[in-house]
Amino acid sequence: MQGQQGGGVAADGRLSFTGWLVCAIAAIGFAFDIYELLMLPLIIKPAIQELSKSEIASLVAGGMSQADAMALWAPGGKSYVGWARTLFFVPAIAGGVFGLLGGYLTDLLGRRRVLTFSILLYAFAALAAGFATSLPQLLFFRCLVFIGVCVEFVAAVAWLAELFPDREQRERALGWTQAFSSLGGLLVGTANILAARFADILPAIHGGHDAWRYTLISGVIPALPLILIRPFLPESPVWAEKKAAGTLRRPSIRELFSPALVRTTVLTTLVFAASYGIAFGAIQQLPQILGGPKGHAAILQTAKAAQAEAVAAAKGETLSPGRLKSIAGNATDEAVAGVTLFQEVGGLVGRVLLAWAALRVLSRRTLLRMFQIPALFVVPALFWWISTQLTNADSLPWIKAGIFVAGLLTVAQFSFWGNYIPHVFPTHLRGTGESFAANIGGRVLGTAAAWLTLTFSAATPPDPMRIAVVGAVVAGLYALVGVILTQWLPEPDSSLEH
Repeated sequence: MQGQQGGGVAADGRLSFTGWLVCAIAAIGFAFDIYELLMLPLIIKPAIQELSKSEIASLVAGGMSQADAMALWAPGGKSYVGWARTLFFVPAIAGGVFGLLGGYLTDLLGRRRVLTFSILLYAFAALAAGFATSLPQLLFFRCLVFIGVCVEFVAAVAWLAELFPDREQRERALGWTQAFSSLGGLLVGTANILAARFADILPAIHGGHDAWRYTLISGVIPALPLILIRPFLPESPVWAEKKAAGTLRRPSIRELFSPALVRTTVLTTLVFAASYGIAFGAIQQLPQILGGPKGHAAILQTAKAAQAEAVAAAKGETLSPGRLKSIAGNATDEAVAGVTLFQEVGGLVGRVLLAWAALRVLSRRTLLRMFQIPALFVVPALFWWISTQLTNADSLPWIKAGIFVAGLLTVAQFSFWGNYIPHVFPTHLRGTGESFAANIGGRVLGTAAAWLTLTFSAATPPDPMRIAVVGAVVAGLYALVGVILTQWLPEPDSSLEH
């Protein structure tokens, strides 16, 4: 498969121009996949508080007292928790179901076409979400974002796996492009910090300068380079050759459960879910634990200092309670985003370590366990410890160090799946099989961990200590399931490569 045939490798064995283009688009796609997914924990609290104002007004007009209506929608209130769970889990279900369809279409229509459409879908849906005027609107656009993200991952991984005939080059391409996912996490944390810091000078949206809206809108960025590069992107040579020769079999979800593939399908789905459950059950709840009225002492001090600074800058001019609350909220968001950056740096290091180890560790089960077993102990212990440290302002640097390690161990597992799954399903089922494991396993069963944590930690007022403890238990259970099931995870079969 030479460069002139549309592959990623030139005649001299080096990466061709085409290969670089494909890797660039895949890296951008992976980066903004995670960018979009990690955005919700950062913006969910201010978004619900802003978009629930009309709901509160309706309740008051219906005879409920202002205090009772606001209590329902305050963090930890019944309505707040219900919508928080909905925004975490319903888009994941939509992404899982439609992502499965996207995997089928990837095998039927080709990798390039589906990849391009999926990136454009989630980019422009993210842009629209920033202009939402109600919670149902925000939910709808977040569902579209998840659908695009879920389809993009499957199409990009299948595309890369088929572009490089040499195992070592293939592992490098999959490993290093997926490392950009953690760059996406760093970018969204940085975007949230910048949005909070410069919200007042950005154009008003619906009459306000809410930082969460600008963070959502920034998700349109990956569409811009794609529009320019799209004409130069090739189709997967393996898929295209089989299609042209008429030897490409029609994909079938039912075939995933045939005697030859049922073990692979079930185990990859469940162990994939276990990896995601660690993240969504605990790590992605960190902003809810550290922020809020009963959050970490150091972050509460930061919010109070920002209010005092704003009052001093007003030079005697009275600031409204709403304005003071907004200032404190933006300062809290910025401080929390600063902590989550350590998680993302850890995730980036984990992906780099996985990419390095994937070339040196032949057993895929051993490779996964290198990160999986330490995560089983580190993540639950960390979140239990965090639950005891919320009133200790001096503990924040240690929390940052702990979340760095937790991010490293957990996010490395995400990269593992991108390297592993393409090699356990045949070409005509590669997208469909990847999609079932990633979307039904990771996006539905895995992200259900967030629903479990939010449900069993619900309290009025919200209790971040309880969220941390429940998160530790949920993440620990998911990790334990993953460690147990990995012993039966099949090693890749070279006969399925083409």
